[in-house]
Amino acid sequence: MTINYDGKGKIFTDIVPKEPITVRVQTTKHYLTGEVHVRVGYRLKDELDLAEPFLAITNAVVYDTGDKVLFQTKFMAIRRDQVVWITADDEMKKENDYVK
Repeated sequence: MTINYDGKGKIFTDIVPKEPITVRVQTTKHYLTGEVHVRVGYRLKDELDLAEPFLAITNAVVYDTGDKVLFQTKFMAIRRDQVVWITADDEMKKENDYVK
């Protein structure tokens, strides 16, 4: 890690502050839940638009085509081009939340 100072003593580091967003992800093969860490003030979409080939997921739980847990891991990276859809968990409405 490098630390730089400007003429007034302001500190600059390589650390980028991020906040975790709990997500649900459908890939071409699996369904998973976990957290994507997004830069403070950015949206999940902004993170997805980065040119990096992999998306980092922490506290991931990977499911088969049903509800069976295949495995859990503290960290995994998935290829962005394999993501079919992704949504923030707090954006999801449950069945009883819909207006009828």
